[in-house]
Amino acid sequence: MKKFINKPEDLTKELLEGLVMANEDIIELVDGNLVVNKKLKDADRVTVVTLGGTGHEPALQGFVGEGMVDIAVCGDIFAAPGPESCMKALEMADKGKGVLFVVLNHAGDMLTANLTMKAAKAKNINVVKVVTQEDVTTAPREDADNRRGFVGCVPLYKIAGGAALQGKSLDEIAAIAQKFADNMAAISVSLTGATHPVTGGNLAVLNDDEMGVGMGQHGEGGGYKIPMKSSAETVALLMDELLKDLDVKKGEKLMCVVNGCGATTLMEQLITYRDSVNFLNDKGIKVVANIVGEVLTVQETGGYQLFIARMDDELLSYWKELANTPYYKS
Repeated sequence: MKKFINKPEDLTKELLEGLVMANEDIIELVDGNLVVNKKLKDADRVTVVTLGGTGHEPALQGFVGEGMVDIAVCGDIFAAPGPESCMKALEMADKGKGVLFVVLNHAGDMLTANLTMKAAKAKNINVVKVVTQEDVTTAPREDADNRRGFVGCVPLYKIAGGAALQGKSLDEIAAIAQKFADNMAAISVSLTGATHPVTGGNLAVLNDDEMGVGMGQHGEGGGYKIPMKSSAETVALLMDELLKDLDVKKGEKLMCVVNGCGATTLMEQLITYRDSVNFLNDKGIKVVANIVGEVLTVQETGGYQLFIARMDDELLSYWKELANTPYYKS
Protein backbone atom coordinates (compact mmCIF):
# COMPACT_ATOMS: atom_id res chain seq x y z
CA MET A 1 0.00 0.00 0.00
CA LYS A 2 1.31 3.45 -0.97
CA LYS A 3 -0.52 6.54 0.30
CA PHE A 4 0.53 10.10 1.13
CA ILE A 5 -0.25 9.99 4.84
CA ASN A 6 1.51 10.59 8.13
CA LYS A 7 0.76 8.38 11.13
CA PRO A 8 -2.11 5.95 10.40
CA GLU A 9 -3.64 6.65 13.80
CA ASP A 10 -3.95 10.35 12.89
CA LEU A 11 -5.77 9.86 9.58
CA THR A 12 -9.24 10.97 10.67
CA LYS A 13 -8.00 13.96 12.65
CA GLU A 14 -5.76 15.19 9.85
CA LEU A 15 -8.21 14.69 6.97
CA LEU A 16 -10.92 16.59 8.87
CA GLU A 17 -8.49 19.39 9.68
CA GLY A 18 -7.55 19.59 6.01
CA LEU A 19 -11.19 19.64 4.92
CA VAL A 20 -11.95 22.56 7.24
CA MET A 21 -8.80 24.46 6.27
CA ALA A 22 -9.85 24.17 2.62
CA ASN A 23 -13.40 25.37 3.36
CA GLU A 24 -13.10 27.81 6.26
CA ASP A 25 -15.97 29.97 4.98
CA ILE A 26 -18.44 27.06 5.12
CA ILE A 27 -17.55 24.65 7.93
CA GLU A 28 -15.76 24.35 11.24
CA LEU A 29 -14.42 21.43 13.30
CA VAL A 30 -15.72 20.88 16.84
CA ASP A 31 -14.32 18.46 19.45
CA GLY A 32 -15.72 14.97 18.95
CA ASN A 33 -14.97 14.99 15.21
CA LEU A 34 -18.02 17.08 14.45
CA VAL A 35 -17.94 18.92 11.11
CA VAL A 36 -20.38 21.81 11.56
CA ASN A 37 -22.11 24.24 9.21
CA LYS A 38 -20.81 27.70 10.16
CA LYS A 39 -24.29 29.16 9.68
CA LEU A 40 -25.87 26.71 12.11
CA LYS A 41 -25.90 29.25 14.94
CA ASP A 42 -28.32 31.41 12.96
CA ALA A 43 -30.55 28.59 11.70
CA ASP A 44 -34.25 29.29 12.26
CA ARG A 45 -35.39 26.00 10.74
CA VAL A 46 -35.23 22.23 11.05
CA THR A 47 -31.62 21.04 10.98
CA VAL A 48 -30.00 17.89 9.58
CA VAL A 49 -27.46 15.65 11.34
CA THR A 50 -25.77 12.54 9.97
CA LEU A 51 -23.06 10.11 11.10
CA GLY A 52 -20.61 7.68 9.57
CA GLY A 53 -17.04 6.56 9.27
CA THR A 54 -14.38 8.50 7.42
CA GLY A 55 -12.47 7.06 4.47
CA HIS A 56 -15.37 7.65 2.05
CA GLU A 57 -14.48 11.19 1.05
CA PRO A 58 -16.12 13.47 0.08
CA ALA A 59 -18.98 11.75 1.94
CA LEU A 60 -20.22 12.39 4.46
CA GLN A 61 -18.56 15.47 5.90
CA GLY A 62 -18.05 17.06 2.48
CA PHE A 63 -21.78 17.79 2.27
CA VAL A 64 -22.01 19.95 5.38
CA GLY A 65 -23.26 23.47 4.74
CA GLU A 66 -26.37 25.45 3.93
CA GLY A 67 -29.02 23.44 2.11
CA MET A 68 -27.73 19.98 3.08
CA VAL A 69 -26.19 18.71 6.36
CA ASP A 70 -25.70 20.89 9.43
CA ILE A 71 -23.48 18.50 11.41
CA ALA A 72 -21.67 15.34 10.29
CA VAL A 73 -20.49 13.18 13.17
CA CYS A 74 -17.36 11.43 11.91
CA GLY A 75 -15.97 8.12 13.08
CA ASP A 76 -12.56 6.68 12.38
CA ILE A 77 -11.78 5.07 9.01
CA PHE A 78 -14.73 2.82 8.05
CA ALA A 79 -15.98 2.91 11.66
CA ALA A 80 -19.03 4.46 13.28
CA PRO A 81 -18.62 7.26 15.83
CA GLY A 82 -19.88 6.82 19.38
CA PRO A 83 -23.28 7.91 20.72
CA GLU A 84 -21.70 10.58 22.93
CA SER A 85 -20.53 12.56 19.89
CA CYS A 86 -23.91 12.08 18.22
CA MET A 87 -25.74 13.38 21.29
CA LYS A 88 -23.48 16.42 21.34
CA ALA A 89 -24.34 17.00 17.68
CA LEU A 90 -28.10 16.72 18.27
CA GLU A 91 -27.93 19.17 21.17
CA MET A 92 -25.90 21.62 19.07
CA ALA A 93 -28.21 21.25 16.08
CA ASP A 94 -31.51 21.69 17.91
CA LYS A 95 -32.56 25.30 17.27
CA GLY A 96 -36.12 24.86 18.45
CA LYS A 97 -37.57 23.47 15.21
CA GLY A 98 -36.31 19.88 15.57
CA VAL A 99 -33.59 17.73 14.01
CA LEU A 100 -33.65 15.17 11.20
CA PHE A 101 -31.14 12.39 11.92
CA VAL A 102 -30.07 10.59 8.71
CA VAL A 103 -28.41 7.19 9.14
CA LEU A 104 -27.03 4.73 6.59
CA ASN A 105 -28.03 1.13 7.26
CA HIS A 106 -24.76 -0.42 8.42
CA ALA A 107 -24.42 -2.35 11.67
CA GLY A 108 -22.13 0.05 13.54
CA ASP A 109 -23.97 3.16 12.38
CA MET A 110 -27.34 1.70 13.38
CA LEU A 111 -26.09 0.62 16.80
CA THR A 112 -24.81 4.13 17.51
CA ALA A 113 -27.94 5.74 16.08
CA ASN A 114 -30.30 3.61 18.17
CA LEU A 115 -28.37 4.36 21.38
CA THR A 116 -28.37 8.05 20.45
CA MET A 117 -32.12 8.10 19.85
CA LYS A 118 -32.72 6.51 23.24
CA ALA A 119 -30.55 9.15 24.93
CA ALA A 120 -32.22 11.94 22.93
CA LYS A 121 -35.66 10.77 24.03
CA ALA A 122 -34.54 10.88 27.66
CA LYS A 123 -33.45 14.50 27.15
CA ASN A 124 -36.63 15.44 25.24
CA ILE A 125 -34.76 16.42 22.08
CA ASN A 126 -37.15 16.69 19.14
CA VAL A 127 -35.47 14.38 16.63
CA VAL A 128 -36.68 11.99 13.92
CA LYS A 129 -34.46 9.28 12.46
CA VAL A 130 -34.58 8.34 8.76
CA VAL A 131 -32.58 5.35 7.54
CA THR A 132 -31.25 4.92 3.99
CA GLN A 133 -31.23 1.29 2.83
CA GLU A 134 -31.24 1.10 -0.95
CA ASP A 135 -28.78 -1.69 -1.93
CA VAL A 136 -30.97 -4.05 -3.96
CA THR A 137 -28.56 -6.99 -3.78
CA THR A 138 -28.54 -7.27 0.01
CA ALA A 139 -32.17 -8.25 0.56
CA PRO A 140 -35.55 -8.05 -1.20
CA ARG A 141 -37.58 -4.83 -0.89
CA GLU A 142 -39.99 -6.44 1.58
CA ASP A 143 -36.99 -7.04 3.86
CA ALA A 144 -35.58 -3.51 3.49
CA ASP A 145 -34.29 -3.40 7.07
CA ASN A 146 -31.51 -5.73 5.94
CA ARG A 147 -30.48 -3.58 2.98
CA ARG A 148 -27.26 -1.58 3.14
CA GLY A 149 -27.17 2.18 2.71
CA PHE A 150 -25.24 3.47 -0.30
CA VAL A 151 -24.84 6.85 -2.02
CA GLY A 152 -28.56 7.62 -1.66
CA CYS A 153 -27.94 9.43 1.61
CA VAL A 154 -26.42 12.37 -0.31
CA PRO A 155 -29.41 13.25 -2.54
CA LEU A 156 -31.58 12.68 0.52
CA TYR A 157 -29.53 15.31 2.39
CA LYS A 158 -30.15 17.69 -0.49
CA ILE A 159 -33.89 17.11 -0.60
CA ALA A 160 -34.30 17.28 3.18
CA GLY A 161 -32.09 20.36 3.35
CA GLY A 162 -34.09 22.02 0.58
CA ALA A 163 -37.35 21.31 2.41
CA ALA A 164 -35.86 22.82 5.57
CA LEU A 165 -34.90 25.98 3.67
CA GLN A 166 -38.51 26.21 2.50
CA GLY A 167 -39.64 26.28 6.13
CA LYS A 168 -41.20 22.85 6.35
CA SER A 169 -41.80 21.37 9.82
CA LEU A 170 -39.83 18.41 11.19
CA ASP A 171 -42.76 16.06 10.64
CA GLU A 172 -43.14 17.28 7.07
CA ILE A 173 -39.43 16.94 6.33
CA ALA A 174 -39.27 13.48 7.88
CA ALA A 175 -42.19 12.41 5.67
CA ILE A 176 -40.52 13.92 2.58
CA ALA A 177 -37.22 12.20 3.38
CA GLN A 178 -38.93 8.88 4.05
CA LYS A 179 -40.89 9.14 0.81
CA PHE A 180 -37.63 9.63 -1.09
CA ALA A 181 -35.89 6.83 0.84
CA ASP A 182 -38.75 4.44 0.08
CA ASN A 183 -38.47 5.16 -3.65
CA MET A 184 -34.77 4.72 -4.31
CA ALA A 185 -32.62 1.79 -5.33
CA ALA A 186 -28.90 1.26 -5.92
CA ILE A 187 -26.45 -1.42 -6.96
CA SER A 188 -22.66 -1.55 -7.01
CA VAL A 189 -20.22 -2.96 -9.54
CA SER A 190 -16.53 -3.41 -8.75
CA LEU A 191 -13.47 -3.92 -10.91
CA THR A 192 -10.80 -3.71 -8.20
CA GLY A 193 -10.88 -3.65 -4.43
CA ALA A 194 -9.51 -1.11 -1.98
CA THR A 195 -6.87 -1.23 0.70
CA HIS A 196 -7.62 -0.19 4.24
CA PRO A 197 -5.49 2.95 4.75
CA VAL A 198 -4.66 2.00 8.35
CA THR A 199 -3.99 -1.73 8.09
CA GLY A 200 -3.12 -1.97 4.39
CA GLY A 201 -5.41 -4.98 4.10
CA ASN A 202 -7.19 -5.76 0.82
CA LEU A 203 -10.96 -5.32 1.06
CA ALA A 204 -11.86 -7.31 -2.08
CA VAL A 205 -9.97 -9.36 -4.65
CA LEU A 206 -11.03 -9.54 -8.32
CA ASN A 207 -9.22 -10.99 -11.32
CA ASP A 208 -8.43 -8.76 -14.30
CA ASP A 209 -11.09 -10.41 -16.48
CA GLU A 210 -13.98 -10.24 -14.01
CA MET A 211 -16.18 -7.74 -12.20
CA GLY A 212 -18.15 -8.00 -9.00
CA VAL A 213 -21.83 -7.09 -8.96
CA GLY A 214 -23.41 -6.17 -5.63
CA MET A 215 -20.28 -6.57 -3.51
CA GLY A 216 -21.24 -3.78 -1.12
CA GLN A 217 -19.70 -0.59 0.15
CA HIS A 218 -16.37 -2.03 1.23
CA GLY A 219 -16.21 -5.20 -0.86
CA GLU A 220 -17.78 -7.08 2.04
CA GLY A 221 -19.49 -9.57 -0.25
CA GLY A 222 -23.09 -10.53 -0.86
CA GLY A 223 -22.82 -10.22 -4.62
CA TYR A 224 -21.43 -12.30 -7.46
CA LYS A 225 -18.55 -12.25 -9.94
CA ILE A 226 -19.04 -12.33 -13.71
CA PRO A 227 -16.82 -11.81 -16.78
CA MET A 228 -16.01 -8.19 -17.62
CA LYS A 229 -18.60 -6.43 -19.81
CA SER A 230 -18.77 -3.18 -21.78
CA SER A 231 -20.27 -0.03 -20.27
CA ALA A 232 -23.59 -0.38 -22.10
CA GLU A 233 -23.86 -4.09 -21.23
CA THR A 234 -23.08 -3.38 -17.59
CA VAL A 235 -25.61 -0.56 -17.40
CA ALA A 236 -28.31 -2.77 -18.93
CA LEU A 237 -27.58 -5.51 -16.37
CA LEU A 238 -27.63 -3.13 -13.41
CA MET A 239 -30.51 -0.94 -14.54
CA ASP A 240 -32.75 -3.95 -15.14
CA GLU A 241 -32.26 -4.88 -11.48
CA LEU A 242 -33.05 -1.36 -10.28
CA LEU A 243 -36.15 -0.86 -12.42
CA LYS A 244 -37.49 -4.25 -11.39
CA ASP A 245 -36.90 -3.50 -7.72
CA LEU A 246 -38.78 -0.19 -7.86
CA ASP A 247 -41.35 -1.42 -10.41
CA VAL A 248 -40.69 1.66 -12.55
CA LYS A 249 -43.14 2.16 -15.39
CA LYS A 250 -42.99 3.96 -18.72
CA GLY A 251 -43.61 7.70 -18.31
CA GLU A 252 -42.08 7.98 -14.83
CA LYS A 253 -39.43 10.51 -13.86
CA LEU A 254 -36.20 9.46 -12.15
CA MET A 255 -33.07 10.81 -10.56
CA CYS A 256 -29.97 8.98 -11.77
CA VAL A 257 -26.65 9.03 -9.89
CA VAL A 258 -23.39 7.50 -11.09
CA ASN A 259 -21.12 7.43 -8.05
CA GLY A 260 -17.47 6.68 -8.71
CA CYS A 261 -15.95 4.62 -5.89
CA GLY A 262 -12.47 6.12 -5.91
CA ALA A 263 -10.48 4.77 -8.87
CA THR A 264 -12.98 4.99 -11.72
CA THR A 265 -12.14 7.79 -14.13
CA LEU A 266 -14.55 10.59 -14.93
CA MET A 267 -14.40 9.38 -18.55
CA GLU A 268 -15.89 6.04 -17.48
CA GLN A 269 -18.47 7.68 -15.23
CA LEU A 270 -19.69 9.99 -18.01
CA ILE A 271 -19.95 7.09 -20.47
CA THR A 272 -21.87 5.14 -17.85
CA TYR A 273 -24.25 8.07 -17.31
CA ARG A 274 -24.76 8.43 -21.08
CA ASP A 275 -25.57 4.75 -21.37
CA SER A 276 -27.92 4.96 -18.38
CA VAL A 277 -29.90 7.89 -19.84
CA ASN A 278 -30.11 6.20 -23.25
CA PHE A 279 -31.27 2.96 -21.64
CA LEU A 280 -34.00 4.76 -19.69
CA ASN A 281 -35.05 6.89 -22.65
CA ASP A 282 -35.54 3.74 -24.70
CA LYS A 283 -38.00 2.58 -22.05
CA GLY A 284 -39.88 5.89 -22.00
CA ILE A 285 -38.43 6.92 -18.63
CA LYS A 286 -37.14 10.47 -18.19
CA VAL A 287 -34.12 11.48 -16.10
CA VAL A 288 -34.90 14.81 -14.39
CA ALA A 289 -32.08 15.05 -11.82
CA ASN A 290 -28.57 13.67 -11.57
CA ILE A 291 -25.16 13.54 -9.98
CA VAL A 292 -22.13 12.18 -11.84
CA GLY A 293 -18.85 12.01 -9.97
CA GLU A 294 -17.15 10.76 -6.85
CA VAL A 295 -19.67 11.23 -4.04
CA LEU A 296 -19.16 8.33 -1.65
CA THR A 297 -15.88 6.54 -2.30
CA VAL A 298 -14.07 3.57 -0.78
CA GLN A 299 -10.46 4.64 -1.10
CA GLU A 300 -9.11 3.37 -4.46
CA THR A 301 -11.94 0.98 -5.30
CA GLY A 302 -12.45 0.61 -9.04
CA GLY A 303 -16.13 0.59 -9.96
CA TYR A 304 -19.25 2.59 -9.26
CA GLN A 305 -22.65 2.64 -7.63
CA LEU A 306 -25.64 3.15 -9.93
CA PHE A 307 -28.59 4.80 -8.15
CA ILE A 308 -32.10 5.74 -9.21
CA ALA A 309 -35.01 7.33 -7.36
CA ARG A 310 -38.55 8.32 -8.28
CA MET A 311 -39.02 12.06 -8.61
CA ASP A 312 -42.03 14.36 -8.78
CA ASP A 313 -42.51 18.11 -8.92
CA GLU A 314 -42.48 18.46 -5.12
CA LEU A 315 -39.19 16.60 -4.71
CA LEU A 316 -37.69 18.52 -7.61
CA SER A 317 -38.54 21.82 -5.90
CA TYR A 318 -36.49 20.79 -2.86
CA TRP A 319 -33.71 19.39 -5.06
CA LYS A 320 -33.38 22.73 -6.86
CA GLU A 321 -33.01 24.79 -3.67
CA LEU A 322 -29.67 26.53 -3.13
CA ALA A 323 -26.88 24.60 -1.43
CA ASN A 324 -23.37 25.62 -0.42
CA THR A 325 -21.17 22.78 0.82
CA PRO A 326 -17.55 21.88 0.07
CA TYR A 327 -18.48 19.25 -2.51
CA TYR A 328 -21.97 20.17 -3.68
CA LYS A 329 -23.19 23.61 -4.68
CA SER A 330 -26.37 24.60 -6.46
